[in-house]
Amino acid sequence: MATIFSHSLVGVTLAALAPKALRTKKFYIWMALLSIIPDFDSIGFILRIPYESFWGHRGFTHSILFSLLAAAIVNFVSFRKIEAFLLLFLSSVSHALIDALTNGGLGVALLSPLSNERIFFSHRPIEVSPIGIRFFSARGLEVLLSEVYWIILPCIGILLLNYFRKKKHVTT
Repeated sequence: MATIFSHSLVGVTLAALAPKALRTKKFYIWMALLSIIPDFDSIGFILRIPYESFWGHRGFTHSILFSLLAAAIVNFVSFRKIEAFLLLFLSSVSHALIDALTNGGLGVALLSPLSNERIFFSHRPIEVSPIGIRFFSARGLEVLLSEVYWIILPCIGILLLNYFRKKKHVTT
């Protein structure tokens, strides 16, 4: 998995691209939360749920269906706008797609519950993050450097392009 820092940055980046009416503090918070909520399945390690099971890490909570349901619930409760739903879904599903780009673990159950098969993309450039206290190690630093290159810098680039696009639009 990538770190919650990078996952949430993707959610915040997507929020920044939303129509102005949606860009509220509440929307940014939900976008960040939905981008990390799939990793709440990590509690399964404590509960001794097998990694490869339906409820295991990178199981159902990393599926497209879970992302659709989470986005629909949050949208219904907080926004009730199709644009919000679409961006909330993208924020949530971005988590699984990024995890499928990592170089460790068992893969991601994108198609759960139809299939519990764990999927990786053929190109897996992102270093998988150690879980728990092991993150605060040389390995954790290696992961962060990988995420800077593959996630953080692209997000910053998108945010800068969006900023300058809006600024140019305002001045013309």
